[in-house]
Amino acid sequence: MSEMNRRGFVGKAAAGAFTIVPRHVLGGAPFVPPSDKVTMAHIGMGTQGFAEIGDLLADPKIQIVAVCDPNKESSDYVEWGKGSVRRRMRDYLGDSNWHANDDGAPGGREVGRLVVDTYYAKQRGADGFKGCAAYADFRELLEKERDIDAVKVMTPDHLHATICIAAMKKGKHVMVHKPLANRMNEARLVIETARKTKVSTHLMAYGSGRPNERVAGFINQGIIGTLREIHNWSNRPVWPQYTEIPAERPPVPEGFEWDLWLGPAVERPYHPNYTHTVFRGWYEFGGGSMADMGIYSLWPLFVALELESPVSAEAWASHVCKIIDQVSRPFKNDFSYPAACTLRFRVPRKSEPAIELFWYDGGMRPRLPEEITSGDFRMGIEGILFVGDKGYILAGFRGEDAVLYANGKREPLGEPEPRTRRGGGERQYTDERHRAWREAIHGGPHSPGSFLNAAAISDAVNLGTVALRAGKKVEFDAAQMRITNDEAANKYLFREYRKGWELS
Repeated sequence: MSEMNRRGFVGKAAAGAFTIVPRHVLGGAPFVPPSDKVTMAHIGMGTQGFAEIGDLLADPKIQIVAVCDPNKESSDYVEWGKGSVRRRMRDYLGDSNWHANDDGAPGGREVGRLVVDTYYAKQRGADGFKGCAAYADFRELLEKERDIDAVKVMTPDHLHATICIAAMKKGKHVMVHKPLANRMNEARLVIETARKTKVSTHLMAYGSGRPNERVAGFINQGIIGTLREIHNWSNRPVWPQYTEIPAERPPVPEGFEWDLWLGPAVERPYHPNYTHTVFRGWYEFGGGSMADMGIYSLWPLFVALELESPVSAEAWASHVCKIIDQVSRPFKNDFSYPAACTLRFRVPRKSEPAIELFWYDGGMRPRLPEEITSGDFRMGIEGILFVGDKGYILAGFRGEDAVLYANGKREPLGEPEPRTRRGGGERQYTDERHRAWREAIHGGPHSPGSFLNAAAISDAVNLGTVALRAGKKVEFDAAQMRITNDEAANKYLFREYRKGWELS
């Protein structure tokens, strides 16, 4: 099949115009005909990008043909265990001595190109892969690689909306790491663009919180009565939360395109304290701990419990002190997330009474009921508590190992009864983080991880940041996307763009 015909096939299949002929009819396993294969560009070649690329490389229905990152190659990335990044690369490359004299954590687009080319040559040689292209600028990639079907976005948070929207407007299917954006307005623009372009989309947080969806099934059956509160706590942040804007002016590392890394963000001098992994602690570049982890645990609940966008949010945050003119006093900044905070949301439910949703990070945790803490109970560093008017459910962070406390008893939760969602049929899920999206590209139903399903959770995580920055309880009109009790706080719903990077 010619490339033009193949692209046409995939495009029409995504719109539901074709019936896919089974692979075994065309070529027999494990051969995958070109019409079944999704050609992909992978944008963002840092620690997390390489952590997740293995599943894509191993999928015979996906072919990565281009990678992109403003960093050419370096070994200054941040990892979660010493040597873990190199070990992962060595597995991909089949070379136990790769970077033997390098004690750092490697990454960048040229490392990405090497990994893709080498893996395909060793593991999928029969595919006849022609070689992976590497780009510094995603805009150049989208202009030149016109025949790609899809992109995966694994960049810092502040670039998510810009890249996703650009790709969707080019007709590309998009998968992105969480969050959709670190500004509410941008997240809504991403969702609206997905709706208009009708491409297949997938937010990577989908799937990891499935145990919480299971717990929600019990709650919907009334096992703890009427749901009143949800308390979710995390051990994040696991990166520095800087309390000072860097004053040093180190040179931009060779091969690192600082201007491209900044993208739409306000101009500022380069400093490593902004970049690899630590970006998440800055309001400009990240979405904080809730955007990092809360989407995993809470998104399934927003869907299964039919939670809507919050109508209010308030925040309690840790502070630091400074000595100014020989006086020590608390110092509040408007550039970085606090080391720890508690967020409280008022969240309506579609067909049930509104609930209170609490988020805790940085070591903050809720006070648990005495029915739970009696005996030799030890509270985990992460977890989730559901409070009803007839009992409690306590579980691991994403709903695993759930335990019911009701009628004076403590017992593990069994499997919930099958439940048909209001207004539609039963939703089908898969444990694979990208399979539903890939199948949607070929004409299947929308992935449960579709951007279209992420509106309320995206509003929540971004509204939490608004409350932190405003320093007060904020009342929110979701229909108008407006803070109603503090006009000045509305600026936090939007990004201040560098010229030429505006979104609309």
